[in-house]
Amino acid sequence: MSWFTLLALACCTASEPSGGGTGAGTGGAGGGASPGASSSSAGTGSTVASTGAGGSTGAGGDAPAGAGGSGGDPGGTGGGGSGGMGPLPNITIWIAGDSTVANGQTPCPAGWGGQLAALFDERVTVVNSAVGGRSVRTWLYNVQTAMDSAGECELDRDSSGEPLLQDRWTRMLDGMKRGDYLFIQFGINDGSRTCDRHVGLDAFKSSYGMMALAAQERGAHPVFVTPVSAIACNGSTARGTRGEYVTATHEAGEEHGVPVIDLHEHSVALYNTLGFCPVPGGDVSGTTGGPVGEFFCDDHTHFARSGAEQIARVVADALRDQELGLAAYLE
Repeated sequence: MSWFTLLALACCTASEPSGGGTGAGTGGAGGGASPGASSSSAGTGSTVASTGAGGSTGAGGDAPAGAGGSGGDPGGTGGGGSGGMGPLPNITIWIAGDSTVANGQTPCPAGWGGQLAALFDERVTVVNSAVGGRSVRTWLYNVQTAMDSAGECELDRDSSGEPLLQDRWTRMLDGMKRGDYLFIQFGINDGSRTCDRHVGLDAFKSSYGMMALAAQERGAHPVFVTPVSAIACNGSTARGTRGEYVTATHEAGEEHGVPVIDLHEHSVALYNTLGFCPVPGGDVSGTTGGPVGEFFCDDHTHFARSGAEQIARVVADALRDQELGLAAYLE
């Protein structure tokens, strides 16, 4: 049992949808954009790269292709079923998110997505397309500053009335293939009252569902991640900060049959384990020292490199604890 399980027994986890069988659907290029040029940089264990080759045939269940029986193992544990097909294949983890996930800068800010590759073996490539300041809809679409009658920000649309997609999403779909994973974490900027970042809860959940379906059509496995918590305290105890978008992420997972990593709950448990509360001076600033100052940048939200590395390990521990098939690739 990992240290994380012992420290966060109260945390909520979401199990994966059961049901093996041959995967359905044919993938392929999405959105009409051509794939971007591939590149890679050396890292520990696995590779961080840009978008890669086109899509392929879909798969059922969450077991990595080739790890078990036809179409994936029931329950998604990745164990060996009848008719095993040899060693685990090379896969890509695609990441969509905001500044707490983005590669960022050294030493600040750094997101957990930029530290994830080092935790996997050489068969895994991580493509982190998280961008600072984005809500799920500003990451996906060209969003206007005007609000429509339904209380959502207007989207730029093509001649047929369909929303115009950002190139980062269409390039991701072009490269996504069977057995890949798509991690999605938003909910920090989405609560803005004004456009262009505002996203209502229903629009938030439907955006997650659209992304999950697009991944599944290409045989990839979506994973929803609740927004990581800022550091905030009630006396000597850390408390959560993301509220209704945490609940909305869980609801989207239940509605669309997608596993949810509750990084919000897990991050609060980590802050309590590390004894971050009360924060010296009441809030994090550029002069905050000690463990809190080493973990965060000059605010209570963004991580320094060491903090991002610890959050990435929390994500990896959740993969193991929830027995997601991707855990088979962890170092």
